[in-house]
Amino acid sequence: MKTIKWGILSTGTIAHNFAKTVRQMPDEMELYAVASRSAGSAEAFGEAYGIPKRYGSYEALAADDQVDIVYVGTPHSRHYEDMKLLIGAGKHVLCEKSFTTDAAQADEIFRLAGEKGVFVMEGFWTKFIPVYRDVERILAEGTIGEVRMVTAQYGYTTGRQARKFDAQLAGGTLLDIGVYAIGFACMVLGYKFDSVLSQLVMNDAGTDATDAVTLRSGSAIAQITCAIGANMPTHAAIYGTLGHIDIPEFKNPERVTLAVDGRDPVVLSHPFEVNGFEYEIREAMDCVRAGRLQSERMSAGHSVDVMRIMDEVRRQNGLKFPFEA
Repeated sequence: MKTIKWGILSTGTIAHNFAKTVRQMPDEMELYAVASRSAGSAEAFGEAYGIPKRYGSYEALAADDQVDIVYVGTPHSRHYEDMKLLIGAGKHVLCEKSFTTDAAQADEIFRLAGEKGVFVMEGFWTKFIPVYRDVERILAEGTIGEVRMVTAQYGYTTGRQARKFDAQLAGGTLLDIGVYAIGFACMVLGYKFDSVLSQLVMNDAGTDATDAVTLRSGSAIAQITCAIGANMPTHAAIYGTLGHIDIPEFKNPERVTLAVDGRDPVVLSHPFEVNGFEYEIREAMDCVRAGRLQSERMSAGHSVDVMRIMDEVRRQNGLKFPFEA
């Protein structure tokens, strides 16, 4: 089996998480190159993870013919331009969520990738967590009846609020963690909704701190609450006419609890091999080896539809980033 050579674009926190995960996976792959806008940062990162090629510019990594696929961990505001650079150089791409800053950019990226014949996928790791295969089966079999309500909440406090809320980086709660909750609702109810209603509480940086979003699909409603600056239990639930599913840590759960009316609750558990990040990484490599340009589980349509929902939330609340027209 061909060894996949990975490049990493950026040396921030999420890039460290990616590199640590790859180092613990048994798959045929290599951390081959890393790029930063600072040569010193690239050198330090490469030294920490044994990465042989270390570049002081993104363009230099894109020009390396040995790189098969690149993990993009730059800020949201850079994803569009960074992916265009890589696609133009013929590189396959796994890009961290949120995929772009709006649906039009996402559409354009997938169009360019199709023309160039390269694989591109959003790194929405939740989609690939093994216990969600159990959730899909439970829903398909009608075990909890017809779904009537989906809830998802996620909030945290951080000493990096200036970075997280930076409007120039497309910061704020929606693109940082709201995408998890909206993506989860889409996993359960589908990606097209009859209505989107939202309220955002803005911060002094001009981005959103607290988000409440309601999505309606037929007779089912999804209620989403997310915040940066408030500690909230990371929890989701799916309520049906015959029972419900509780999902703690819904963005990357190892277990869920199935509660059907009149029966004892059942815990379904699938411990991670590493930390949960490994499943999206493996999906990307499987697609590249098979010559697929998209993942069926996390398709272009899924990414674009979630971006459209977030576009509508921003439109309803007048949230624009400084670099947007």
